[in-house]
Amino acid sequence: MLAVMLVLAGCATSQRGQPVATVVIAQDTWRQVDQQIIAASKSAIEQAALYARGSMEHWRVLVYERTEAEFIPWFSSYWTQEWLAVKVSWYAASAEGEADSSARRLAVYLQEQYREQVLEPVAVEIDPEAIRANATGYYLRLLNQQVQVIGLRHRIPNELMNRRLHGIPAVRLGPPPARDASLYEMVHTEPLNTLPAYAALIDHVNKAADTGAGPSEAVIATVAQRTSEKIEAQFATRGATGAAAAVAGKAAGALISVGVAGIRAIIHEGERPEMEAQIRKSLSAAFDEAWFKSLKHPLSGVMAPVYYLDEEIKGDLVEADLANRAVALPDIKP
Repeated sequence: MLAVMLVLAGCATSQRGQPVATVVIAQDTWRQVDQQIIAASKSAIEQAALYARGSMEHWRVLVYERTEAEFIPWFSSYWTQEWLAVKVSWYAASAEGEADSSARRLAVYLQEQYREQVLEPVAVEIDPEAIRANATGYYLRLLNQQVQVIGLRHRIPNELMNRRLHGIPAVRLGPPPARDASLYEMVHTEPLNTLPAYAALIDHVNKAADTGAGPSEAVIATVAQRTSEKIEAQFATRGATGAAAAVAGKAAGALISVGVAGIRAIIHEGERPEMEAQIRKSLSAAFDEAWFKSLKHPLSGVMAPVYYLDEEIKGDLVEADLANRAVALPDIKP
């Protein structure tokens, strides 16, 4: 009986001592996997682009609604126009001969008002930066899901598939090395904004966006220029009224000034519908142009991080295929 047990124990030890068979994936199979990852990235981009466009359409509707309800009535009111006239006169007096100073300084003020009255309240619900982050995360989730399917299709163990993803550069913005990330790191880091390379990517996109005017600047610039020119053209008329009031004496002059102000207010209310129509047209044209750029621009738009990732992934895999390089399977450090 003891002898039988010893024999069985020996057999068990021998089996346990045998090395586990290593799964070897042929290079041709990896090439197929790489091509399918490229196709998966393209498919994920299409889905992320649909999300981004739908979200940007929703944002545009909210901005239009708030512009109509808040900014246009505020801007076109008599007292706002009077206040803007005061600001333009002060800007002109302190311009020191600088060309277009009044219009540019008025534009800055109106941009602040537009941001406070329209963009910031809408941003509580949604804004392009949030859409950009969500589109990037959505793209990476879709890509990761398809990568898992590719691994199952070729019967590649999960550990080997992850190592393959770790060998594919997705972000290359270093040095330092923390500004670089593999595809594995991009699809497995949660939340994504804790990854330094992702922060570097967003900074890279933001710098590209800074080279041009943003939505609020584009929306306001034309309106500010026209408003400044209109107010400056009115100064001559107001100056004549002030001279008449001075000649009439203190008491009568005050009555003349108040009377003229009342007449201006009445005239203003009569002209207000036309003014609002002009403002609406200018704002719509400028905003639509800025909105389209935010949606479509490959370097600074809401899809810019996604396009960057796709270019890096595709570029590395195509280059490896053309150079017939051995597939990289680096170890994943914990």
